[in-house]
Amino acid sequence: MWNKGKGKADMQRFTGKTSLIAAGAVFRGDLEFQGAVQIDGKVLGDILTEQGLVRVSAEGQVEGEVRAPQVVIDGEIIGDVYASQHVELGAKARVRGNLYYGLMEMAMGAQVEGGLRPIREQDRPLELPESLDDAQ
Repeated sequence: MWNKGKGKADMQRFTGKTSLIAAGAVFRGDLEFQGAVQIDGKVLGDILTEQGLVRVSAEGQVEGEVRAPQVVIDGEIIGDVYASQHVELGAKARVRGNLYYGLMEMAMGAQVEGGLRPIREQDRPLELPESLDDAQ
């Protein structure tokens, strides 16, 4: 409520660094990029970006693993999805695989056939002081 819009995926942030797989196009192979990619067609392979956004439109389909900080799904993904920061599932989203996420938004009608697994920062193991004097 107070941080409305914070962390939301925004294609405009990647102006000049946006790729498009057009409707009717089929891309075979793994796709690695910086920036944003919009999938209106079909990708048969994994999609990977360490700094960017993957958007699968209502007619888009991915058969492979998707790894990105931000993922917006309105179409279909057959494979695991790793959205380290934010994932947004639209009303027509269909995911057949596990969904790993930092934050998630899910519209009524979205479908996930797999597990929902939040990504949490790993807790540091308990560290003991070298001696009891250091603890005081």
